[in-house]
Amino acid sequence: MKWKGIDRRTRARADYPCKVVVLRADLRLSFSTHTQNIGAGGVCVVLPRELPKACPVQVLLYLKDEGGSLECNGRVAWVAQAGETDFTTGVEFLDINEADRVRIGRIVQQVLSNQT
Repeated sequence: MKWKGIDRRTRARADYPCKVVVLRADLRLSFSTHTQNIGAGGVCVVLPRELPKACPVQVLLYLKDEGGSLECNGRVAWVAQAGETDFTTGVEFLDINEADRVRIGRIVQQVLSNQT
């Protein structure tokens, strides 16, 4: 289910499905899923459990380009129920290094330019 709420993002996002693992170490929770969309500031994923807004998470992102996976800390920015047991979840990157942020931005621009 695609998010149909108000879009308050300050960075471009693109539909770019790739594997992502969201970890919540304090509760020993790990979710392996795919991104719905991605941007240099964060990702949108569907999780089988609701995580509280603003809770800290660790993100492992497996991009499909030649650069391999990346890892950073993040926080849950928003959550919307996507079904009976699924939750569309926006995760903001907190300490992503600049090279990875640029890499994601480049991927987003490539995807968006291919859509026109």
